[in-house]
Amino acid sequence: MGGGSMRVAVTGASGFVGGAVCRAAVARGWETYAFGRRSSVAAAHVAGAPYRSWDITAPPPGALPEVDAVIHCAGSVTDWGPPREIWAANVTGTRNVAAAFPRARFVHVSTASVYDPFRPTVRATEDEAPVRRYVNAYGASKAAAELALAGRAIVLRPHAVYGPGDTTLLPRVLAAVRGRRLFAVGDGRQRISLTSVGNLVRACLLAASGPVETGVFNITDPEPLVLDDALRAILRERGLDAEPRYLPARLVEPLAAVTETTFRLLRSSRPPTLTRYAVGHLATERTLDISAAERVLGYRPAPTSFAGAAGW
Repeated sequence: MGGGSMRVAVTGASGFVGGAVCRAAVARGWETYAFGRRSSVAAAHVAGAPYRSWDITAPPPGALPEVDAVIHCAGSVTDWGPPREIWAANVTGTRNVAAAFPRARFVHVSTASVYDPFRPTVRATEDEAPVRRYVNAYGASKAAAELALAGRAIVLRPHAVYGPGDTTLLPRVLAAVRGRRLFAVGDGRQRISLTSVGNLVRACLLAASGPVETGVFNITDPEPLVLDDALRAILRERGLDAEPRYLPARLVEPLAAVTETTFRLLRSSRPPTLTRYAVGHLATERTLDISAAERVLGYRPAPTSFAGAAGW
């Protein structure tokens, strides 16, 4: 399948990553069809692509277009919420989309959270996941979705996606600022792989039009960063006069467990700032090997940059 004239469907188009994929696909001249959970979106968000509302936990709303490829960005990206809803979005939803486009190449945007959350992830290769145990429904359900697609899709595993329109990573970092302190877990020297939304979009388009129809690929920026360096860069770009302060994971994890229990007892729909998933996610090294994507897909990521973060 070549990268010239193509017809693609993008799910999750009303969200952060899906909207960016739509805009890039339209800019490339591809005939693009956008699907999202919201009833409507601003035309600019999907670059004018035809948009239809679709709750993917249910069958599609009527006849669907014939496309060459599906870029599946839809799903639950939260580490907090009713497990049944998260499983429905990430597993049932993925199965529904794959069944709705049986003849199209299927590109599935997964997550690095499918790697073992209970030990450091050090330059992990794709064969190190899925694993048997996860700390929450998010990681478990994304792993189950990958297994449901085994041998029938291209699976992309980004880590800590950031950039214009980010609704998860940057808001969580900023929520940890208290006065002139940004509280984080670990010692600040742990290395992390980040994925700019631009790099993830680049990988999605390569996967949709490239030389293979199946495979699993880690997708990150070219090189990992030291956590303290990343946090300080974000603070500078946001113009915040704050300093990172680090707390040992062994002290924070029990507090996170108590916080989660309290929020559940209160039946709060608002996620707590502190969760065991968030603690484990950044307290130790989380780095990925991207050599397979570079070799097979021709993936050439741009360097990490927080330029413009003041406007995100």
